[in-house]
This record gives sequence, C-alpha cells and structure tokens, in this order.
Amino acid sequence: MKIVRIADETGRVTYAVAEASGYRLIKGSIFEEHMITEETVPTGQAKLLKPVEPPQVVAIGLNYRKHAQESNMAEPSAPVVFIKTCNTVVGPGDPVILPAMAPDEVDYEAELVIVIKKTAKNVPEEQADQYILGYTCGNDVSARDCQLRTDKQWARGKCFDSFAPLGPCIATALDGDNLDIRLLLNGTVMQASNTSDMIFKCRYIVSYLSRCMTLLPGCVIMTGTPSGVGMGRKPPVWLRAGDQMTVEIEGIGALTNNVVKETFGDN
Repeated sequence: MKIVRIADETGRVTYAVAEASGYRLIKGSIFEEHMITEETVPTGQAKLLKPVEPPQVVAIGLNYRKHAQESNMAEPSAPVVFIKTCNTVVGPGDPVILPAMAPDEVDYEAELVIVIKKTAKNVPEEQADQYILGYTCGNDVSARDCQLRTDKQWARGKCFDSFAPLGPCIATALDGDNLDIRLLLNGTVMQASNTSDMIFKCRYIVSYLSRCMTLLPGCVIMTGTPSGVGMGRKPPVWLRAGDQMTVEIEGIGALTNNVVKETFGDN
C-alpha cells in the first residue's frame, strides 16, 4: 500500500491511499485508529504534499560501505547519528533552496527513509517491524563547506530550509534492507546502489535509536546515502540553480525537486 498526504482543490489536507483511479481518502490519523473510505479524489485534482509532518528528523551518516570509501573514512563501528531540524522538510515538487549564506558547495544525498508508526523506546531489534509504518524517499541535502570545513560539525550544513525533501508516499510491506536506490541529476544517474550495502540495517537502526531517544509517531529516520555524492567526484559536482534532482527507490516511487537560488525576498 502507498499512503500519500494530499491537498485537494478546496485546500483540504488529508491522507489517502494511492490507487490507479486516484486517491482514496483515509479517515482518522494513520498513526492511530483509521479507516480507508470509499471517497476518491482524482489524481489531477490533488497536490502531493510531504508525506508526513515529522516531530523528529533523525539521520544516519556513513551507512553505506562504498560511500564510506569515497569519503575516505573508515566504516563506523556504531551508527553515526545526527539531527535535521523540521524546517528542512519539504515535499514532492517543492524547491530546494541554495542558501544565500552558503550557496557554493551544496550536495545531494539519496536516502531511504523510515517512518515510525508508534512511540518506540528500548525496542528489541527483532520487534522493530512493529514500529515501522513504512518507507519513503528522502534527499539529505547538505552544505559541505559548512558541514566539513567552516563549522567542523554538521548541524548548520544539514539544517538549512528545504534540505530534507521527502515523498512521494509512505510505502508499506517493504523489506527496507533490499531495495534499489538511485539519484538522477538533470537526467544523469549520479547514485545507483541497493540498500543491502547499508552497514547498519533498518531494524537495527530503529532499535539503536530507540535506546537513545524516544521515537515519536511520524518520526522519520534517514538511513544514509550510497556512493556517488557530489563531493566524492573529481571534480566535485555541486548543486546549481536550475538543477533537477530525482530520488528513485524500488517499491516507493520517485521524488523530484528543482534547485533554486535564495533571494532576500524569501525571508
């Protein structure tokens, strides 16, 4: 099942199930008791929104073996955990904004994203599936100069507005540990891998994080990016205004966002 969050032509925002004939509306919260209704909105009469308004955006760094290699870093012995703030989250078709204060070394990162179904604390790995609602596509956009050179820690470089596109849906009943994943930049494949290359698998990540923090319903966990990021290329490939990024993950779909330049009017 593919769960989407939509706005219809009246501006009503609701969850729905994506079907061939359109979007079948869901009554109630997808994180609580709910039901799939018979009411359908045609695809052309609704806008896809970010699939969730997350209370937490947690991310894992250096979680693909080949990405660690291209970054000239050793494989971590434990998950590398960092946080992205909620202002970073945008949806399908929303612009990714090159920040005026750091526009020159902004990078893309295709990621499989876990969506948490219910409150999770100290969850055993073998029970983690009970806490996973499903998976979506994500793009952990990063200002590398802030992240790696000027600040020498990751918070600012990861937390500019629009730096965490999510979508287009939350796909359920998937094996998150074996999905093809790729990113296209202006139609050219830049990243192509499979989540089987992840060092720490989805259930382990949920369990590990739940022993660190209480994961809330709707929390999203970005599970890391495969090799092929812009900073790993020679010469590096940085995002520029006018670029188009598409993250594609098997069983979920495609998440496309265009890159724009920030102007002072955006503030």
